[in-house]
Order: sequence, then structure tokens, then C-alpha cells
Amino acid sequence: MLNFPSIPLKTGLASLALLLGMGSAQAQKYTQLAQTPPMGWNSWNKFACDVDEQKIRQVADAMAANGMKAAGYEYIVIDDCWHGRRDTLGFIQPDKQRFPSGMKALVDYVHGKGLKFGIYSDAGNKTCGGRPGSRGHEYQDATTYAQWGVDYLKYDWCATEGLKAEGAYTTMRDALARAGHPVVFSMCEWGTAKPWLWANNVGHLWRTTGDIFNCWDCLQDNGGDWKAYGVMRILDMQDGLRQYAGPGHWNDPDMMEVGNGKLTPNEDRAHFAMWCMLAAPLIAGNDLRQMNPQTLSTLTNKAVIAVDQDPLGVQGFRFAAKDSVETWVKPLAGGDWALCFLNRGRKSQPVTFDWKTQPIHDDVAKRDLAADRTRYKIRNLWTGCEAGTTAKPFRAEVPGHDVVMIRLSK
Repeated sequence: MLNFPSIPLKTGLASLALLLGMGSAQAQKYTQLAQTPPMGWNSWNKFACDVDEQKIRQVADAMAANGMKAAGYEYIVIDDCWHGRRDTLGFIQPDKQRFPSGMKALVDYVHGKGLKFGIYSDAGNKTCGGRPGSRGHEYQDATTYAQWGVDYLKYDWCATEGLKAEGAYTTMRDALARAGHPVVFSMCEWGTAKPWLWANNVGHLWRTTGDIFNCWDCLQDNGGDWKAYGVMRILDMQDGLRQYAGPGHWNDPDMMEVGNGKLTPNEDRAHFAMWCMLAAPLIAGNDLRQMNPQTLSTLTNKAVIAVDQDPLGVQGFRFAAKDSVETWVKPLAGGDWALCFLNRGRKSQPVTFDWKTQPIHDDVAKRDLAADRTRYKIRNLWTGCEAGTTAKPFRAEVPGHDVVMIRLSK
């Protein structure tokens, strides 16, 4: 087998593609992947190992028909436990009882809905669910995924004794590139090896924390080093990481718990809003086949999604905090700004923001919100209502465990 050098994703994949005989158009597909945070659905948060082809088809049907596809969601990702055994040559096969039609048929079905298909593997010998991992089979697995037409790979970090994260993920990146089918590469290393310091040329997104837990502000200790974190805990763990994110390489605070039942509607709304302020991948984790109108409305709010998908690609930051209310700011393309007032407390809180006495500077975007020199119009992104201009201080009431989110436009 030929050995290819480790080549930076943004600058080198075109060269690698040409080396492998690809055309320039196909090479460009690699370098242009995930220019905005990926949007889609993943099976784990709701179904864990209880996955099969009928369920995945039904979820794809729902996404295509319920307004999520129209709002920008496109990936249907099967997480752990789809695997069967490897064949005599070492090629991975799907579980024949759960996926009797084969994975290629399921991928074709999802593509037929105008959606894209994602799959899961692990850098170790076994996945977190005990199925065959990709260690030692990276090029075989990448070739198999390409033959199936897979568009997205979530790559986990269980059973990786003796491996170094940067090397292991680079190996799979090179395998995916050589296989010749553009694949968004989602690195699920839990932030242990600080992938934000080295992964912008390896993966398109990388997990920054351990697993999310369906709770507003909790810590779930599962024994040993395995902990899960509530939404607010995950949010706090993003501090100091924003300078590493941007088009084609995103911090990933994990999949969303919106609509999974333990968060209140207010908390669901705040969870979704803060992921959008973080420029986070928007990967739903609920049962799309059974959503109440409120959950669907939260997940498909196009004005809020536009903040997440803004082409400038700058992650928001916490500008100020007073009592239980935090003020978050995100610069947007075209000179616009998004502000989100997050109330972590249970009681409703009033907020007042005086544009002229509270100037905002963003060191990452190198931009100032100069409302003393430029007047902006204000729009409430959850109500859809105009809210005046920056000629006067902005005032609002933020319900407990909720947000008020606004967009400023010149």
C-alpha cells in the first residue's frame, strides 16, 4: 500500500486529491465542506443502541416533511451499534438483523429524500457500545463508507489504549481523503487532548467536552472518568475556545437535548439559542417522528438559525454578567450583531442595555459595536417583532431559565 504524507486539510487536500487522480471539482468539495456549522440529527441521545433501518427511514421521512430540511437540517447520522461483524477480508458489515436491506440501500433512501447520511465509528478496537472499531482498518472502513455514499463520519475515542489522538484522527482523515468521497469528519475525542489546538487541519468539528446530559445545570458521575454535563455546564466549558473556530473547523459542545422531555420549553429555547450563539453544530437528538409544535418551532426558527449559520463564522462570547443574567454577543456578516440575554436563574429578571455607555469590542473579529456613532434597528428573534433602535437603551424582561435574543442591523 502506498504511504501518503499527512497533509493539512484546508491547504493540502486539493493536492492529495490530484495525487490520487481526482479532478479539481472533486478536490474543491473537500476543502469547502462545513463552511457553516453542520446541521442534522443523530440517533444517540434518544435511542442509544436501539437503532434499525425502519427507524432511520422514518426519521428521514420526518425531517424531509416537517420543515427541518427547509430550515437547513441535512444530515441523518446513525450513532453507535449499527455494526455487525467484519467479513473474512476485514471489511465492516452492518448488523443483518437490524439492517437487513444493507447500509447502501439505507443511504440511498436518505439521499432520495434530499438529505445526507452520516455514520459512526471509533478510533479504538471497539466502539463505546462494544462493536468493532476502526483501529487497523481505517482505510478499509473509509473505502466502505465511500462505496455506501456516506457523507458524514462521527469518530469516537473508546478503547484507544496506547493511541495518541492527533495521530489516530489524522490517519482516518487521510483514509477518508483517499477514499475519494467527500465526508464531513466529526471528531468525538471529548476534548481530552485539546483538539482545538491542532485539529483545524484534521477534522471539520471536534468535541470540546464530555457527553451532554439532559438537564439544565447538572453533573452526572458515571464512575471513573466518565461524566456527563448539563446544558449550562457544557456552555461554561466553551470559555476560551472561540478563537479556534471558524469556517470549516468548529468547536462542538455536543448534540442537542432539545425536545427530549426533561428540559422545560424555556430551557429548550435557551439551549438552542446558546448553541446558535456559539456557532455550534446544530445536531438534534430527539425523536423527530413525535415532536410537539413548540419543539418543532424552536428547532426551526430560521432567524435564530441564521445567527448560527452566519457566514462570518465567528463564535459568540459572554460580554457581561449581572446577578443571574448574562449578556452574550456574536458579530455577524455585513456589520450586524446578535445579542442574547441568558437568565440562568429561576425568577424572571429585567434587563437594560445602554448602547452608548456599554461599548462592545471583539478581539477575535476585530470589530466594535459603535452604537454611539451608528444607529442599528433591533429585532427580537423569538417573537419576530421589531424592538426599536439603539437610539434608546434596550429594555426587556427575561423569564427564568430562558433568553431574549435580538439582532442589530444597520
